[in-house]
Amino acid sequence: MVKHVEPDQILVKMPSLRAVKSFVAAAKYQNFTRAAEALCVTQAAISRQIRELEASLGVELFKRAGRAVELTEAGTIFYDAAYLSFVNIAQAAQRIENQGKQKQELTICCSPAFSAFWLSARLPGFFAANPDIDVNVITTNNFLHMEPGVHPDIFINKVSDPREGYHSIPLFYDLIFPVCSPLFLKQNPEVATLEGLQNTTLLNLTPYGRSQIAEHVDWGVWFNSLGIDIDLNNGPEGKRHIFNANDFNVLVQMALNHQGVSLGWHQLVAPMIEQGWLVRLGEMEVQYKEKLHYLTYSESKKDNEAFNTFKEWFLQSVAEEPTAVVNQKK
Repeated sequence: MVKHVEPDQILVKMPSLRAVKSFVAAAKYQNFTRAAEALCVTQAAISRQIRELEASLGVELFKRAGRAVELTEAGTIFYDAAYLSFVNIAQAAQRIENQGKQKQELTICCSPAFSAFWLSARLPGFFAANPDIDVNVITTNNFLHMEPGVHPDIFINKVSDPREGYHSIPLFYDLIFPVCSPLFLKQNPEVATLEGLQNTTLLNLTPYGRSQIAEHVDWGVWFNSLGIDIDLNNGPEGKRHIFNANDFNVLVQMALNHQGVSLGWHQLVAPMIEQGWLVRLGEMEVQYKEKLHYLTYSESKKDNEAFNTFKEWFLQSVAEEPTAVVNQKK
């Protein structure tokens, strides 16, 4: 007796993948002719597939005006979902293909600032020495709540052992000092003093979206560490201005554009100081030796050749930092 198997309703209701592919191409180029050229088919085939898809869904996906097309509200919703699905399929296929070529892959999670100002400058050297290892970088300021299905092999953050199954290696501590552009310093020489700093435009890193990383350092905390009690919201009238952002990249860009003074974390801003893009203001600094950064890795990777190659390279790179506390034997 043959057992009856219920059809999978998701697969039964799924539109034709060929039709969806035609739709995504037409939506991307907003032109049926260009979509046909991209997929190496005729324009008539694109039009037919989209008509069939619209009939299947029971809605119009495009507003047509001559040769130009524009997505309807329903079309926009469907495009967002369809395009993301195709991206996921393509990436999965690429990973499978890479496995077939025995190419190894690591996923690293770190803050946007660390990725932009530290890691990106050094990765080309790693790739040159290790062409058989691919590195994927995911940036976030909220390390404790990753998206479903995202399981990085390595975290670079300020939380030791944030989750079960991971081990942490201390890297370096925070050395923080004020920085600005050479032009801003020339136009405002008084900012080279503590008194002058309290009466200028301060580019301030806010804790919004960052509270789960570690203790937060903004201008108020930094001044307080030097024994100065300052109310950022109530400065001398017309003298102190505060610009707040929760993205350090934004503050650095504003400092480079001569808009004010930002706090600078040594490991992030040192290259820009060496290049002359930013200047350090005097000898004012605060060392937070209790605020460590960590390399945190999945214990399942400890015997993985690609991971150990990357870890060794990374720890050697970090050891060159003057604030390093890393023990390379770990």
